[in-house]
Amino acid sequence: MLRQALCLPGQGIIMLTSIAERIMYCLTGKTPNSVGPVETSETSDGYDFLEVKPGRVLRVRHILPSCPGDREEEELFEEKNGGQGLVHCKRRITVYRNGQLVIENLGATLRSEILHCRNGNLEPAGTLEVELSDFTSTGNEGGGKETDVPPGKRRKRKPKKVIMVDCQRQVKCCKGTHSDVVLFFIHGVGGSLDIWKEQLDFFSKLGYEVVAPDLVGHGASTAPQIGAAYTFYALAEDMRCIFKRYAKKRNILVGHSYGVSFCTFLAHEYPDLVHKVVMINGGGPTALEPSLCSIFNMPTCVLHCLSPCLAWSFLKAGFARQGAKEKQLLREGNAFNVSSFVLRAMMSGQYWPEGDEVYHAELTVPILLVHGMHDKFVPLDEDQRMAEILLITFLKIIEEGSHMVMLECPETVNTLLHEFFLWQPETQNTTAEDTGNE
Repeated sequence: MLRQALCLPGQGIIMLTSIAERIMYCLTGKTPNSVGPVETSETSDGYDFLEVKPGRVLRVRHILPSCPGDREEEELFEEKNGGQGLVHCKRRITVYRNGQLVIENLGATLRSEILHCRNGNLEPAGTLEVELSDFTSTGNEGGGKETDVPPGKRRKRKPKKVIMVDCQRQVKCCKGTHSDVVLFFIHGVGGSLDIWKEQLDFFSKLGYEVVAPDLVGHGASTAPQIGAAYTFYALAEDMRCIFKRYAKKRNILVGHSYGVSFCTFLAHEYPDLVHKVVMINGGGPTALEPSLCSIFNMPTCVLHCLSPCLAWSFLKAGFARQGAKEKQLLREGNAFNVSSFVLRAMMSGQYWPEGDEVYHAELTVPILLVHGMHDKFVPLDEDQRMAEILLITFLKIIEEGSHMVMLECPETVNTLLHEFFLWQPETQNTTAEDTGNE
């Protein structure tokens, strides 16, 4: 990748100059032309600066609808559709000691309208058997001596853990005119709230209240110079503070890449407040663990020297095309424009063992998965596995998109999101089969 980039006319000269500047940084310890984040708690031009902890300030784009919803119209809508969209979420999740995960979807609801939708093809949900992704065999998992079992007399396996999910939730159409609906947009590593510009403009014009934060160390949020400030748990608590500050009755979470993990965390923590979730190129339902062989384990000064190459690699992998338009989109979206220290700390802090398949299987919130076909960071089979694990899910593939699909194909993404926000399932009648013995 480095050799290919340096062979480009013009681009190679700029990259060599940038690398030379960063070598000076390694020798002097000073960053050329560095600009610190804004540290203020005042509100201006639609931006809030929220201090989630002492000295830890996040920039938040908060757009209120210019014309508040008509309360009388909302009450009429509620009266007409009050009993609609009732979903019976019922499944049994069994984890065996050999690493096998069995998910049994129960009840009539899942056999009717609430179906797994993969790229427009409806498939009824049933029993799913998968191997846990983080399971490592250690030989005899039963703890005793293996013995031959005669045919027809197979010993019944003893599960390690059984989780029953049995609840009802009401999934409603969420219009921009509804005053109790808030949209949250959470970006991933190296991004900023600016990558959501097209979505924030589109949905705010439709009357939605929208909230989009800069993660710590990104955009105009403060950037602590301590690695512990960038762990998953520290960032998740930041998002919890943002959510509690702006949440209303029905909240829709939209996450991209690493931001999907925080949406999952919030949906699990606040099932009654999170109404719907959108996961854009978020990957599979696996526990987070930093890679030991990653380039981001290199010293910060070395990463700083390599940052032009990393930026070029991100452009190649994050976009289906690498022209002037895509470079401009990166600049406008303020993407991959974080310090080497923050980038290294973010990558090494991605440790979240709780966020495994079982954690995702427990979610009952409707989820839209959006995948860019040309994404080189997240393979399609990871999002397909996510669709298999989740209870109520739709997987939509955008053929011309890549990892930064919301920048590449904003109209398509906006349309998909809006249709999902407006989606409301038909209420299913509870039958004896729903409540019968398993």
